[in-house]
Amino acid sequence: MSLFADDEPVGSTAPDAPLAERMRPRTLDEYVGQDALVAAGRPLRAAIDQDRLQSIILWGPPGTGKTTLARLIAKATRAHFISFSAVLSGIKEIRTVMTEAEEARRRLGRRTILFIDEIHRFNKSQQDAFLPRVEAGDIVLIGATTENPSFEVNSALLSRAKVYVLQPLGLESVQAILRRAVADAERGLGARALQVEDDALAGMARYANGDARVALNMLELAAGAAGDSRRIDAALVADLAQNRALLYDKTGEEHYNLISALHKSMRNSDPDASVYWLARMLESGEAPLYVARRLVRFASEDVGLAAPQALAMAVAAKDAVHFMGMPEANTALAQTVIYLATAPKSNAVYRAYLDAAEAAATEVAEPVPVHLRNASTRLMKSLDYGKGYRYAHDEADGVAADMECLPPAHIGRTFYAPSDRGHEAEIRRRMEEIRKKRR
Repeated sequence: MSLFADDEPVGSTAPDAPLAERMRPRTLDEYVGQDALVAAGRPLRAAIDQDRLQSIILWGPPGTGKTTLARLIAKATRAHFISFSAVLSGIKEIRTVMTEAEEARRRLGRRTILFIDEIHRFNKSQQDAFLPRVEAGDIVLIGATTENPSFEVNSALLSRAKVYVLQPLGLESVQAILRRAVADAERGLGARALQVEDDALAGMARYANGDARVALNMLELAAGAAGDSRRIDAALVADLAQNRALLYDKTGEEHYNLISALHKSMRNSDPDASVYWLARMLESGEAPLYVARRLVRFASEDVGLAAPQALAMAVAAKDAVHFMGMPEANTALAQTVIYLATAPKSNAVYRAYLDAAEAAATEVAEPVPVHLRNASTRLMKSLDYGKGYRYAHDEADGVAADMECLPPAHIGRTFYAPSDRGHEAEIRRRMEEIRKKRR
């Protein structure tokens, strides 16, 4: 836990501190990349400037400025400001802070702004401990999280806070931050007189993937690698960036966002987008069997009998993952993704099951018609089980046209309605012939 006084600098000024820490913005005017939130006239900026901030949740990817914004608020406010990390703190620290906040309000008439980094790491009971003090007005809560607050912050706390979404920094914003660090002789690398090519700055910005901290760390690493030449070019950056870690959390929201993007791209018959999202997942370390399971599901849900081979191909991809593992199985998964994306689409099988399942769950469960029952014992035969059943293979067209197989309440009902795409067009034609015979 740490306290920030009004005159304490937002970033470290120690020469041996990391560049990303030294270059933290000291004012909101230096704060780059979140103009939609903090530009002049925006509601959050006005609340900060007028010191009337209410509890907020800052939600965004790493390196987008959540902690920096909280520290800038600390500089601008007249409230007592306390900051601690959910990773390092527990219920004991929470109770201490709550007591301190109550005393500050009672004795000094001052609110406490409480900043909680990674609030999603607190469990429900820990989050609940803040509620009484938030409701009493003793504290204004600022929570920072990389996870979707809808899932990770309890509803009572969320209902009392405004959620602000911080977006990944754009390439221009990241390059602006890098240029400032190169030029700043006091806090940055200006004293080194570095020669940084524009292509190198662009390469570092792409590598950072919207994370200012990653970009500044890369710049500091490149400055060290440049040595006496003091020259940073695109080749040097490319060499340092060979093993970029992609933004991905296999248990977080991005996991579901990417599989959703893959699924919807295949559904929309876009093989280029489909293989791109597949690569994003696999190169980030996603479990290939999870991807294979989703492909099997897609094959029956979105392709179905329009291309009957789709399910077999998806299952074969699953077997390839088992047999070869990664990275060799990546092409088997890619082949399947491209096949599914370019295959004719039909959700008729999916709809048929949903409709049948709804009927089975919500309507009267009629007995199986007697002629469809299996007469495996003498008693069953005496009760006319199987009486009237007609063996389809003995019929001229392989169909007993006048034998009903649905229970009486559902006679004439259609659950499966094939599309006119791919192989289902042939199935549709066949079903129409059968219906004519039954009529």
